Amino acid sequence: MTFVVPPIPAVTIPVSGGDGQFPVRRIYCVGRNYAAHVREMGMDPSREAPFFFCKPADAIVVAPAGAGAQIDYPPATGQFHFEIELVVAIGRAGRNIAVEQANAHIWGYGVGIDMTRRDLQIAARDRGRPWELGKSFDQSAPVSLLHPASEVGHPAAGDIWLQVDGQDRQRSDLDKLIWSVPEIVANLSTFFALQPGDLIFTGTPEGVGPVRSGEVMRGGIAGLTDVEVRVA
Repeated sequence: MTFVVPPIPAVTIPVSGGDGQFPVRRIYCVGRNYAAHVREMGMDPSREAPFFFCKPADAIVVAPAGAGAQIDYPPATGQFHFEIELVVAIGRAGRNIAVEQANAHIWGYGVGIDMTRRDLQIAARDRGRPWELGKSFDQSAPVSLLHPASEVGHPAAGDIWLQVDGQDRQRSDLDKLIWSVPEIVANLSTFFALQPGDLIFTGTPEGVGPVRSGEVMRGGIAGLTDVEVRVA
């Protein structure tokens, strides 16, 4: 086979404790899935059906604590915000998955930061336009190493937090998710046929805010590898 332009390399995330790599197919993100965060964004936190948006696979930046990673402050924004999230890695295909069967489709978990150009997101939201400019830009999805569910189980509770230069900005618990992980997987699978390699960013708690050039973000979830990112 001859390519007319160079093919894009596969996007992969290393697996904790070994030399395996998880190949990334698609990135789905859940909006407004912690009530306190919904309130701080000026919205009603009632339990409406979850909604989703996407990021491109090549938005991934592998940034485990210790090694860390650097991302650039993006263009066209003055409000570059962090959102710490539990990341679900799908390992088994499915459509119209029952909530009771959802965990069987999950390969593992990691920690991610949904980086957001907040001013562009809000401008789009207020005009009823898509969120891509605010959410789907280069380097907008830093992630930690991934952990197989066979080793860490299926976390439904536990501390979730993010610090900037060592100062707490976000701190909550996974048990405050409006929609649980199995419910998210089941609902998403009614719209898309989930495939091995899909990632789901499951929503962020309250405390989102700006990060500036030169600052370092570090975030974590109980039982998983932390994520660490410096902004250039």
